[in-house]
Order: sequence, then structure tokens, then C-alpha cells
Amino acid sequence: MERLCGPELPFWVANQTLHTDQPDLPLCFQLTVLSWLPCIYLWTVSPIYLFYLKKNNRGYIMMSIMNRFKTVFGLLLWFVCWTDLFYTFHETQQEISQPPIFFITPLMLGMTMLLATFFIQCERLRGVQSSGVLFIFWFLSVLCAVVPFRSKILQASSEVEVTDKLRFTTFYFYFGLVVLELILCCFNEKPPLFSNVVADPNVCPESTAGFLSKMTFWWFTSMAIKGYKMPLEAKDLWSLNQRDSAKATVPKLLKEWEKEQATAKREQNPSSQVFYSKPPPSTTNHVGGESGTSPEEDEVLLSGQKAVPRQPSFLRALIKAFGPYFLIGSAYKLLQDVITFVNPQLLRMLISFTKQKDAPDWWGYSLAFLMFFTAFLQTLILHQHFQYCFVTGMHVRTALIGAIYRKSLVITNAAKRSSTLGEVVNLMSVDAQRFVDLTTFLNMLWSAPLQIMLTLYFLWQNLGPSVLAGVAVMILLIPFNAVIAMKSRAYQVEQMQHKDSRIKLMNEILNGIKVLKLYAWENSFKEKVLAIRQKELNVLKKAAYLGALSTMAWTSAPFMVALTTFAVYVMVDENNILDAETAFVSLSLFNILRFPLNMLPQVISSLVQTSVSLKRIQSFLSHDELDPNSVDRRNSPSDFSVTVVNGKFTWAQEDTPVLHNINVLVPQGSLLAVVGHVGCGKSSLISALLGETEKLEGDVSVRGSVAYVPQQAWIQNATLRDNILFGKLYSEQKYRCVLEACALTPDLEVLPGGDMTEIGEKGINLSGGQRQRVSLARALYSDADVYLLDDPLSAVDAHVSKHIFDNLIGPEGALKGKTRILVTHGISYLPQVDNIVVMADGRVSEMGSYQELLKQNGAFAEFLRNYALEDIIEEDEATEEIIDDEDLYPEDTLSNHTDMVDGEPVINEAKRKFIRQISIISADGETPKSRSVRRHGCSQRKHPEPQEKESQRIEKLIQAETAETGRVKLKVYLEYAKAVGLLLSVLICILYGCQSAAAIGANIWLSEWTNDALQNQTEDNVNMRVAVYAALGITQGVLLLVTCLLSQTYSMVRAAKLMHRNLLQRVLRAPQAFFESSPVGRLINRFSKDMDAIDSQIPHQIDIWMHTFWYTLNVVLVCSALTPMFLLVVAPLMVFYWWVQRFYVATSRQLKRLESINRSPIYSHFSETITGSSVIRAFGRHSAFVFMSDMKVDENQKSYYPGIVSNRWLGVRIEFIGNCIVLFAALFAVTGKDDLNPGLVGLSVSYALQVTMSLNWMVRMTSDLENNIVAVERVKEYSETKTEAPWEIEDKKPPPDWPIQGNVEFHNYSVRYREGLDLVLKNLSLSVKGGEKVGIVGRTGAGKSSMTLCLFRLLEAAEGEISIDDVKISEIGLHDLRSKLTIIPQEPVLFSGTLRMNLDPFEKYSDEEVWKALEHSHLHKFVSNQPAKLEMECSEGGENLSVGQRQLVCLARALLRKTRILILDEATAAIDLETDDLIQSTIRTQFEDCTVFTIAHRLNTVMDYKRRPPLMGSKTASSSSSSSFDDKGVRIL
Repeated sequence: MERLCGPELPFWVANQTLHTDQPDLPLCFQLTVLSWLPCIYLWTVSPIYLFYLKKNNRGYIMMSIMNRFKTVFGLLLWFVCWTDLFYTFHETQQEISQPPIFFITPLMLGMTMLLATFFIQCERLRGVQSSGVLFIFWFLSVLCAVVPFRSKILQASSEVEVTDKLRFTTFYFYFGLVVLELILCCFNEKPPLFSNVVADPNVCPESTAGFLSKMTFWWFTSMAIKGYKMPLEAKDLWSLNQRDSAKATVPKLLKEWEKEQATAKREQNPSSQVFYSKPPPSTTNHVGGESGTSPEEDEVLLSGQKAVPRQPSFLRALIKAFGPYFLIGSAYKLLQDVITFVNPQLLRMLISFTKQKDAPDWWGYSLAFLMFFTAFLQTLILHQHFQYCFVTGMHVRTALIGAIYRKSLVITNAAKRSSTLGEVVNLMSVDAQRFVDLTTFLNMLWSAPLQIMLTLYFLWQNLGPSVLAGVAVMILLIPFNAVIAMKSRAYQVEQMQHKDSRIKLMNEILNGIKVLKLYAWENSFKEKVLAIRQKELNVLKKAAYLGALSTMAWTSAPFMVALTTFAVYVMVDENNILDAETAFVSLSLFNILRFPLNMLPQVISSLVQTSVSLKRIQSFLSHDELDPNSVDRRNSPSDFSVTVVNGKFTWAQEDTPVLHNINVLVPQGSLLAVVGHVGCGKSSLISALLGETEKLEGDVSVRGSVAYVPQQAWIQNATLRDNILFGKLYSEQKYRCVLEACALTPDLEVLPGGDMTEIGEKGINLSGGQRQRVSLARALYSDADVYLLDDPLSAVDAHVSKHIFDNLIGPEGALKGKTRILVTHGISYLPQVDNIVVMADGRVSEMGSYQELLKQNGAFAEFLRNYALEDIIEEDEATEEIIDDEDLYPEDTLSNHTDMVDGEPVINEAKRKFIRQISIISADGETPKSRSVRRHGCSQRKHPEPQEKESQRIEKLIQAETAETGRVKLKVYLEYAKAVGLLLSVLICILYGCQSAAAIGANIWLSEWTNDALQNQTEDNVNMRVAVYAALGITQGVLLLVTCLLSQTYSMVRAAKLMHRNLLQRVLRAPQAFFESSPVGRLINRFSKDMDAIDSQIPHQIDIWMHTFWYTLNVVLVCSALTPMFLLVVAPLMVFYWWVQRFYVATSRQLKRLESINRSPIYSHFSETITGSSVIRAFGRHSAFVFMSDMKVDENQKSYYPGIVSNRWLGVRIEFIGNCIVLFAALFAVTGKDDLNPGLVGLSVSYALQVTMSLNWMVRMTSDLENNIVAVERVKEYSETKTEAPWEIEDKKPPPDWPIQGNVEFHNYSVRYREGLDLVLKNLSLSVKGGEKVGIVGRTGAGKSSMTLCLFRLLEAAEGEISIDDVKISEIGLHDLRSKLTIIPQEPVLFSGTLRMNLDPFEKYSDEEVWKALEHSHLHKFVSNQPAKLEMECSEGGENLSVGQRQLVCLARALLRKTRILILDEATAAIDLETDDLIQSTIRTQFEDCTVFTIAHRLNTVMDYKRRPPLMGSKTASSSSSSSFDDKGVRIL
């Protein structure tokens, strides 16, 4: 330095700096270190910053006045610095020699100022509104200039006259300009031109926030204030930043994942090509290869020879996509780790300062402020690190949900079997959340070892080799914890499996709840759920035992380490004296050690859990996808729209093929009917044309766009209009034509909001026929080239079916000229179709036109002869009946229907027009031409005005999920405490207090022990001191263990069990209406996410909260006891603390609630998509649904992101309070150093250093607890739903053999679906004698099914009553009633499990009886052909059986129960006529003496019934015995 500054200017003078009351720094130090520091900083970061600016261009900012000022000031600074430089040259010429430093420093400063000015402009051109790099530079410059500023004033005041006037002046110019630059740097520039910030009305302030605002999260304050004033709503949330949206994150991940898959494929291929290349597709249609081995065998041989192929690594894709951003957070973490170790060193200096009585006071004050400053810096850096980590977690979650959603739309059927809906929803919710939880603390993997090593290094300096004793204790604890972590992992996996199966079962129960209620099976399924739940709880309990041990080990670890180290230290050498400095600096280092030691096992276990999730997600994303090229969709000109040549198809590669040797050619614009028995492969053929099955051989081509109507209509939870438009633009004229053709116009008049009525999940508030017609309308509106119609007519009644065929599907219908493939069981339409394909056992048995097939005289012709006659008669019936109906209503009622009760199906013009249109096949006298005109021109009557006006009063069916607002009520906590047990709760709190007291006691004892050193009495008391210290520590450990065991393993598990049981009980007992208005996704959310919070999160949070609460209380007590002045400061700090916490908790809680409400739609939409995936693919709406899902995820992240930031906002403010406590504890220690001994100073400051952490945790846990206790609130809300009538009423139990006769009487009976809706049945009176067979007919939506629901009391009477054998059904228990009735419902519902379980869940019947029932229901052959027989697994919803077979399974159920009263609700709609006939005969023989109510669309089903009043307007319109069947003793209603 002498070379630079010369001999006259020394670099360091100790007497001038340290040992004086007026300290100052020498000039050489000021000109070198202080001047160069900012310059070195700026030149070091400039290359990195330039690279960053080059990469990130946000647009261009207009030159503002502020920017001009900044630039001018920068140039002035350069000018000022170089003035100094030129002045030095001038002095040299005057022969006044100056040391080199006077040349170097101004030159360097000037260059740096030019660089800073260059950056100011560079940032403007790249759209940077506020610069962190320059802010730090100006801040450092001001900080370094403060010392010369003071020293020049001191110098000037001590001398008579200033010697170096020019440099004196230029310095103050320099100082002023630097301060101005710093002030200007705190303000923001305007946003860049054309940025989306300008366009967005509710933009997130972060994008325009300045550097300071970003560092302290000040930009969030506006939301905190708004959230405090009033509960936040969705409209208050800011838009999502572009970088966080699904649009930005999902493609990023998918791109990397696709690269991974491609790499893996490339690596697999070279080796495999040597052995095996696929032979060209053979021209002959042979199965298997004639030349030796088949290709499959080749592959098997091959796999034995080479190593396991490399799996594409999903982890690598994640790291590539999100790693770089995450690394910025890691850099912050590294910085923070280093700064952490500054404070213990400052503490050492402070304690040694209090020992030196003659040291100048400013030392102490400087140390106190330095401690405050480092702590504050640490706070800012730590929260930046957390922010980066959390945002990464959020990106990962968005990307995972997006990837899983996209994948689920394209996976094959085989893959669907292995990943059920419940599992995939779990992947999205639970597994994706695991990644979020892990990213938060992932950096601890390297940071924890680093902190441990640094701590040990400093401890070695402090205590020497005795530290090794402590290290030994830590090393011993590691295997102990490793074992615990491994066991915990195993339990975790086991618990996830139980949870998966429980959620899957719940999903099925909720989807099939109607069937459970009708069969009175709730108890059986409840027991199944509770059995799984019990297993889950047992695992939870085991995990909690391990958790308690682990907590004890880690909480006691720092203490055990301290004890062994101190004991060894004083025992080994008599000269080792434990004084305050050694003890408390070591303690504060041990405390630093506590966090990494605590976190490391948690991070490792979290890593382990995430690796399980990673595997699950990776295996899902690696599933096979449907081959988009299996069906040739090219629109090349050809006579045939649909061709299948030598087709052989299977549902999954490993299954047997379902279709063999299929050859079908469908000419352009023709109508092809596909007929055949149940399970012969009709629906599979349609699926093959859609590309849903796996093609083994042959070629399939479909020319043009496709519209698909599945056998079971798929309806979205949206308005009726949206369901029909399905993403197409609305055109009034076209829309009305579609409604007319699908016979939906009359239905719109019944629905409360017309076509704006919201349809519930799965179309729950439409009848089966209405759903099917909406599905048809969707297809018609889409205006496609090829229509695939999978038995759409079975769900509607005879005349509607006729109307639809004539107006829509038939040769004169709206689809005339389009290619149509119709699967049907209705024979009456066959003469009108162009071609017929007859299927049998997965093959085409015959094909040709109606006439050709009759001529061939094959099986089909035989079948026709038997059934055609009946069908024609049925058509006659339909027509006659409708014409009869017309006579019932006088002319005026028909023309002027306003006086009829609103909401009844109105018999108006549409009805009459409809009547005119019905023409029997044999009807003649009308030329085809005139018929088609009448039918084809959309009816000219004035269309009712669109329903918009009415929509204000439409009651939404699915109520929006309510967000509770305001504070969580105290009673929710009480509710939880009650579930735990009130006495137990109090006891647990007291135990936490005792354990904390023991910890404090140990430290106070330590402080006493260190004071022995001052009195030189160390040798005498060593053993006593060590023994008491050990005793206090061990007491703490034991108390901790007891507390953990009591709270987590016993009481919390008990609470979880109770709450789940109550919830399940109540949900199963809820009335049917409850399920119609609650989406399944929302209920599943209660059982999965909310129960998970109660199971594992709440207990954990209560534990941490208790620890931190008692700890904070102790710190305040200790500090106040030592320096009572401290209380003066604590009071305002606590007020500030309380104030910040209230702001935070109010906002954060509401954000959390909004987030959980926005979460349900993601899963609801997802499960809806999965069920309708084939329809979505057929209509080509894939990308639209992906977009909708992304929107829903973004909507969810909109409330999640402010939630993350609120934690950072709070953290910075709370830690600031903690840092103030450190500052004041240190300041009071300095002021009172004469009265306090070093031990107490050490105790109070080392405690204060810890308090920041615990204050922060306490608010976080208060808030997390409030957020999660919301789960209790939500579960409680559903545990208090209104229940239906009791299942059993002891004193009103009917006799065991009731009903003996089976007489049923409706007496003046009226009913409505829900409170506030119109009546669906009105004053119905009817008496049915035992053993009568009653047919119920009427058009769709007339209330036929409602009538049967009343018998089961799924709908309760509005007035009137029903009695069975003179027992009023409203007076007995529901199970007593329902178990005595049997229904075969309109929609067959099966549960996943064995076939036997589906037939007989209570296991009441023997195998023999079950086989007999199968025989009568014509399933015997099918089941006995299955390898597993009765134990055959049914997949979720019975997907692996055709709809007809499912219907037969329901029939078998009914045959097993064999009650006196049987209700058939369109039970044979999905079955071909032949099977239908067999079933009818089964019903006639097996239920001969039973009362049978049959709702039917096919009149031949109710042909031989005595009475059949059609239901109209829900009154019995007529109850005529058809004269031809009067003698049969049966009647049609």
C-alpha cells in the first residue's frame, strides 16, 4: 500500500481508529478500499448482467424525464471524477508530486460512472423498469462515501482553513450526485411500450414493482390491506404473470419430456434392429407367422439378450425445464448460509466487549447495529430464496397437471384399466403437491451439510477437540433417523395405497349412489369404506409413533451435543474453563446446527415420498397412447365414406380380439344399420371406427369429420345450450331446427330455465331419454360428414324414437345425404335403411339390404319373421294412442296453453304437429315428396323467444362452492378439540409448557455455570453443574416424547377417525337431491384433500405451533427479567407484530379458501373429461378441452400465487421485528454492561437471535393452522347435511314377511323434485292389486321414472300417500321399505369388484342361487366362459361389459332378491329384441305372483299388461285396458 499511497499516508492507524472515542479512517484506506469497493462490484457483475439483458428483452421504454436526469447525473459524476484526475495532472505540472493513488482512484471511478450510465440506457432499451444491480451499486457508493464525508468535516473543523479546496468541493459534488442517483433509483420507470401490463385491467403489481419493493415484497401490501378490510373475492385477485401461466410452463415440460422419450427410443433401437425388424404387413389375412417364430417371440428372445432398455427419465425433463430458474434461488441460499455465521462471531465480540470495562462505548453500539444489519440482510436474502423455490414449485405443479391432463385424453383402454380415475386424480392432487412441498426445501440437500461443516469448523475454534464428542452423538443419531425415515417411507407408500383404494371406492359410491339407495346397500358399502379407512389409520398410527421418536431425537439432539461437548471440555483438562463467551457462542452455533439437522431428515423423507410420486407420474406418462393413424382420416375422394378391410381389433394388446375379419364398405351418404345380440361387438365396431380400439390387422378409413353419439349419453356440467353447441358458434335458425328434429322443443318448456338450464354432473337432472336426445342434438349441430350412432333410440319411448328416426336419422331426416352408421335393436326401421350389417360373436355374419337379407333366408330372416309383426303392431299402438290423446284435450286447451300450470309438459302446437307427423310405415296416400317437405322444413310456427330474459330467475342446480369468510370461528377449533377430547387437549397444552420450561431451566443453569469462571470456583462444582444440566435436558426429552405420543398418535388419530366416520355416515344418509346439486368432484375433495389435512397436516402444525408459542413466550420473559427496560420495547413491537399478523392472517386465510374452492373445478372437469374422452376425441375437441383445463389451473394459481407471496411479505416484516429484538437486547446489554455479568448478556442475546425464527414460524403456523382447520370446517359442513328419513324405525318395523299380497295404492299423490320446483306428479290416484302386471307408458320426461322413485321414497311426497299392503310407506324405515322392493334401473350401474359382489354384496345367497339367477338372466353362458367365473373382476363402472350385459347383471340382482314388488325402469332398452323377449318370459315365469310395474318405450314389452295409462303432465291420462289383452289379468298404466 505504501507504493500506492506514499509514506506520508499510512493505510491503518490503530490509535486513530479503534482505541479512541472519536474514531476515523486514514485517507489511504478511504481512497483505496472505500473508493474501489463499488467499482469492483459493478465491473464484476457487468458481464453476467449484460448477458441477462441480452437474453431478456421486455420491450422498449420511452425516454422519460427521470431517465434523462439519471443519465445527466451519471455523466456529471464522470465529469466530477475526471476533474480530480486532471487536477492531479495539473499539480504534477506544477511540480507538486502526488502519490499514484490520486491518479488511479479518479480514473477508476470515472470509468465506473460511464459504465453505470451505459447500463441506465441499456436497461431502458431492454424494458427494465427498476434495476437491482444499479441500486446496489449506488447504495454501496453512498455507504462508502459516508466515512470521507464525516472525516472531511472533522478535518475542516479542526483546521483553520481547508487546504485542498478543489478536491474538498468535488467530493461534496460527488456525494450529492451519488445520493441523488440512489434516490432516483428507488423509483420505477414506466412499463415498456406494447407490454401486456398496459392492456390488463387487473395486472399483478409485481411486474411493475421496483427493486426495493420486490426485495421487501412491498408491492403485496395493497392486497393485504384490501384483504383486511373485507374478505377477498375472486374478482380482487390479480392476473397471473405470463411466466407462471400454463401456456408458458406446460409446453416447456412437454418439450423436454418428448426429447427424453425420443432419446430413450434412439438408445433402444440400434441394438434391437440387429435382431428383429417387423415383417411387412402380410397380404393374406393370416394370424401368427408361418415362418418359425412369431414377431412377439422374437422380441421376447431379444429382451433376454440385451440389458434392460433405458427408461426415459421424467426427472431429467423436469430439471431441464425448471432447473435454471431454481438455481437462482440456490444462489441466494448460498449467500444466506454464509451470512448466518456472521452473527455468532459478533456475539463473541459483544460478550468480550462487556468483559472489558475500559472499551469505548461506540464498539458496543457498532456491534449491536452490525448484528441488526446482518440479520436484516439475511432476512431479505432468505425470502428471495424462498420466493424462487415456491414459484418453481408452482410451475412444476401447473406443468404436471397439464401433462397428466393431456396424457389422459390419449391413453389406450388397456392403460385406462391400470390407472383408474381415482388414481389419476390423486396424481394430479396429491402427487403434484409433493413436488411443490419438496422444491421449498430441496436446497437443504446441499445447504444442510455445508452449514453443518461450517458450524463444526467454528466450534472447533471455540472448544477444540471436545467438539468431536458432540459430533459422535450426531453421527450416532444419523442411522437411528435413517431407519425411522426408511420405515416412514414404507408406511407412506402403504398409506397412499389405502387412500387410493378408499378414494376409488368413494368415487364409485358417489357415482352410483342412486343404485345404493334403491337397493338399500349403503351399509354394506359403508363397512367396506370403513374397513379400508381402519387400515389407513393403523398405518397413520405407526407412522406417528415413529414421528414421535424422530421428533424427540432431533429436538434433543442440539442439547445432547451441547451436554457431551461441554462435559468433555471441562473434564478433559482442568485449564478448560467454561466461560460465557465459550458457552454462548457455542450455544448459538449449536442452534444454527439445529435447523439443518432438523431439516435434513425431513427433506430426505420428502425426497423419498416425491420419488414415489415421480415414479407414479412417470409410469402414467409412459403409458401407450391411442394411435392417431390407426384410422385413415384423409379426405380423399372416394365412393365409400367408411371402409374396413380385413379388420381385427382388440381392446388391449394382451386381450383376445373382440372383432375378427371385419369387412365393411359404407357408400357416401348411405344409412347402415348394425344389428345383433347383446355383446356381439356392435359398440366395439363403432369404437374401432373411432380408433378407440387397438387395430391388430387390416385397414380402416373414415372420410371427413365425425360425429359420435355413444350408447350412454355423455353430458357436461354446463347449460343445455352449451351441451348442444359443444364449442360451435350459435346460429338461431340451425339451433331451432336441431331442437325440433331431436324432439327437444317440448322439453325446453318443462325445464326451469329453458335451454339455459344448467345441467348437473353426468346430466343428473335430465331423464335418460332427454340425455340421449341432447347427445343426438350435439351430433346434428356439429354438421359432420359421418355419423356414428350407438343405439341412440333405446333410451327414448316409441313415438319419440319414431319421430327421431323420421326427422333425423331416416332417409327423409335432417341427416339425409350424410353417411350414418346406426346400431339399433328396433326392427321397424330396418326396411328404411340402405344396408344392414348383422353381427355375431365379433364377426359380420350377414350384410346387405333388407330385401337381400330376407331373400338369403339366413338367421336374420328367421329372426325378422318372429319379431317384425310385433314391432309393426307396436308402431300402430303408438300412433293410435297419440291420436286418442288428442281427443282427451278439447281444442282450446291445445291452442291456448297459458292457463295450464306453468312448468307442466305443455300439450300444445308442437304436440299436435308431432301427431300429424307420425306416419306408420304401411301408411300410404301421402306422396314421399309432400311428406319430406312437411317434415324437413323447420316448423314455421313462431319460436318462443330465446330464454335469456328468463335467465335471471333460473335457480342454479349446482350451487357454487361457498367460501366461508372472515375468521375461522372458534367453534371449529372447539369441534376439533372435542374430537380430540377436551381434557386431553388441556393436558397436552400443559405438557408443552412444562417441556419448554425445562429447556429454559437448562440454559439459565448454563449461564450460572459460566459465571463460576469469574469467581474461580470452577473445580469444586463441575460434577454438580454437569449433572443438573443433564437432568434438566433429559427431563425435556422425556416430556417431549410423552407429549408427542399423546397428541399425535392417540388423540389426533382418534379425531381423524371420528370425523371421517361422521362425514361418511352423513353423506350416505343424505337425500338424493343433495347429490344432484353437489358435484362428485367436490365431495371427493372432502374425502381426499380435506381428510388428508385432518389426518396428517393439522396434528403436525399444532405440534410446531405449540413449540414456537412457548419458546417465544420464554424468550420475552428471559430478556425482560434480565433487562426490565426491554419491556418498554417489547410492548410496541408486539403491537406491531399483532397488527401485521392480523393483516396477514385475514388475507392469507381468504386466499387459501379461494384456492381450495378453485381447486375442485380442476378435478371435476378432469373426471368429466375422462368419462367423455371418446366423445371429445370423436368431435375433435381435444385442444379446446386442454385449453379449458389450463384455464382452470391458471384460475387456481391466481389465488395460490398471492398466497405464497403473502408468506414472504409476512416473513420480511416479522423477521424485522425479530431483528429489532436482537438490536435492543444488544443495546441494553451495552448500556447495562456494568451491572450485567457476561453469562446473562450471552443468554439474552443468544435467545434473541433465535426469536426471529420462532416468531416467523408462529405466525406461519397460526395461519397454516387456520387455513387447514378450514378442512375441519368443510368436513363439518357436510357432516351436518340434512339427512333423509331414518333407515330403520324400531317401533314401526313392518312384519318380516311383508308385503304378502303386494297391493299398491297411490292416494291423491303429488311430488316435486326439490323445494321450490313445480310438481312432477299431481294428484295421482291408483290402486294396483297384488300380482298385477302394470305397464307405465308416456313420452319422455312425463314423470314415469319419478313415479317409481316415489315408491322407494327417493322423492318424498308433497301431499297424499302411498301404501303397500295397507302399510303407509311414509311411516316405516327406508331400508325396511327399500329392501322389500326390487328395481331394475334405467341405467345399469356396476361397481368395481367381483361379479359376485355386484350381485350379492351382503353375501346372503349361496353360489348355487347366484348361478341360477345368472341362468334366468341369460348370462350363464357368458360367465361360465370367463376363466374366473363368478370371481370375474368388473372394472370401474362395469366398463368391461357391454351396456346390454350390465342390464342383464341388474336383472340377475333382481332375480336374487325376488321381492313381492318389482319395478322395471326401461330395463331392457339396451337389449336386442330376442334377448328382450327371453327376459320378458323370465319375468313372467319368475315373478308370476309378484306385482310388476314396467316403464317401457317398446310397447311389445308391455303388450300383455292389463292396464297402461300413459302419464301426461304427470297425471294418469287414461287407464284403458287394451281390449285385445283383457283376458290376461295384467294391465298397462
